[in-house]
Amino acid sequence: VRDLELRCAWVNDVSELQDGVPRDKRLGRRLPDSLPGLESEALEAVIGQVLSSGTTAVHEYRAWPPADQRREHAFAASFFCLSDADGRPLGVCSMSVDVTGNQRARERLAILSEASTRIGSTLDVMQTSQELADLAVPLLADYAAVDLMEFVPLGDETAPGISPTGQRSPALRRAGLASIHPGTPESPWARGEPIFVPPTSPWIGVLSSGASHLQPVLDTSPGTWVDNDPARARTVRENGMHSMLLVPIRARHTTLGVAVFVRTEEPMPFQEDDLLLAEELVTRAALSLDNARQYTRQHTAALALQRKLLPHGLKDSAAIETASRYLPADVDNGVGGDWFDVIPLSGARVGLVVGDVVGHGINAAATMGRLRMAVCTLADMDLPPDELLSHLDHTVRRQTEEDNEAGDGNPMVIGATCLYIVYDPVTRRCTMARAGHPPPAVVDPQGKVTFPDLPTGAPLGVGSVPFEAVDMEVPEGTLLALYTDGLVETRDRDIDIGMRKLGATLAAQPHRPLDDLCSSVIEALPTESPSDDVTLLLARTRVLNPCQTVSWDLPRDPAVVSGARGLVARQLTRWGLERLITDAEMIASELVTNA
Repeated sequence: VRDLELRCAWVNDVSELQDGVPRDKRLGRRLPDSLPGLESEALEAVIGQVLSSGTTAVHEYRAWPPADQRREHAFAASFFCLSDADGRPLGVCSMSVDVTGNQRARERLAILSEASTRIGSTLDVMQTSQELADLAVPLLADYAAVDLMEFVPLGDETAPGISPTGQRSPALRRAGLASIHPGTPESPWARGEPIFVPPTSPWIGVLSSGASHLQPVLDTSPGTWVDNDPARARTVRENGMHSMLLVPIRARHTTLGVAVFVRTEEPMPFQEDDLLLAEELVTRAALSLDNARQYTRQHTAALALQRKLLPHGLKDSAAIETASRYLPADVDNGVGGDWFDVIPLSGARVGLVVGDVVGHGINAAATMGRLRMAVCTLADMDLPPDELLSHLDHTVRRQTEEDNEAGDGNPMVIGATCLYIVYDPVTRRCTMARAGHPPPAVVDPQGKVTFPDLPTGAPLGVGSVPFEAVDMEVPEGTLLALYTDGLVETRDRDIDIGMRKLGATLAAQPHRPLDDLCSSVIEALPTESPSDDVTLLLARTRVLNPCQTVSWDLPRDPAVVSGARGLVARQLTRWGLERLITDAEMIASELVTNA
């Protein structure tokens, strides 16, 4: 109780336990005289306002109780005016309560609430690790690092065992870093670099046992684990690291790494309640990290499967020279089912195909592989493009029905698109048909670009819509560009705009080397971090010289078989291909006999 001069008139015994000021040093004195400090001035200002206005006020302040000098406590003080029977003020009464526990609980809830929105915003283990470190500084620590086991960023399925004796040091990589100091001087390693873990360090114990490690006072004396790690010992001493927490990152019974929290400028060492908060933060981040790891593993597997199924090293032929580009979709969208192929056909002809499977992931990649093999098989039967697409559509529908009946949960995807072109270098004719796919770009030697008016056709698996082929003659040196919609269409750009830009890029330098031209197209069209796979196949036509081909009209007479063999042998001799005579004679004999 304080009088009208704000001097202490009465005090209970508990007050000394809160601020350490005994009764005899408090009675008859104003607050700044008995308890100097910043909080005293603010508290007396509140007391004076209550005395003059007669209203009640509540004020929070901080103090260091004598019984717990290592920890700052929060107090809530209530002030109200004391009046006589006539309403004249006699003084002010104040009552204070230690609310440290409540305040820490509110702060913990606020931090955990923020963690739910800031951690796990992407399916990227490095980004999620950085989000955890950024949240911990400065809310919990002055410096934080997230060290992941080597298998986590790679998306591997299983983790290597950790020896509790440290005989087999784990491979850790620094994935997250944050500090109150610019440049993070506390870390000898940058993000992404492998870190050294000494066998005697607490890291080994945390990884092997799965239990957290609390070191309120970081001991750097000779003979300790810090002394056996020169790089860490130097940064510990140079940056004044005095308290440390190590928390294992565990999810689904797998240890993913260790989160490190250190205090440098904050004088208060870590306590048990700080450890509880750190463990709650790490537990939330661990699930996001494991989800990202699982997704990385699936994405890597799908990408490996797709690359395995795509052609490797396209070879030029007498009919065309080729070049290609394939860019997988970004990590957020997952691998798609684009494919392309260059298929040698009889008579020096060549088949060009590009397709796009609906969806993303392993199922789309597997479907792509099945469709590519089906196209190769049908192409070997020398089917015209429209008939090939009809057979392919029937194959997709039949396979889908069989998959649905099997109930394996991975049916062939309906709705794939495809463009198939057959080029004959003898007649210089292109025959093409498409199933819901964008038309090819055709650039003549003078740089004129056209997109042939091909009947669109229905996507594969839809059925009931016949496919139509278009036949056109192209001069030697014509450029054919086959692509998927990921190249020319984005969320904010219509496909027509992309096709025009593709045509303009191809027409600008139609005679450039095809590999350089592929790079120019990819650079000209915005395909960084694509949401869909990007596929581009370029083919420049060649023409066979008339002297490289020959044909004969033979009468319908069995006796002509031997004559046909002679014609073939003499022609191959003129061409200097005598080594082929024996096989070619047998083939000619069989063909003529059957005819």
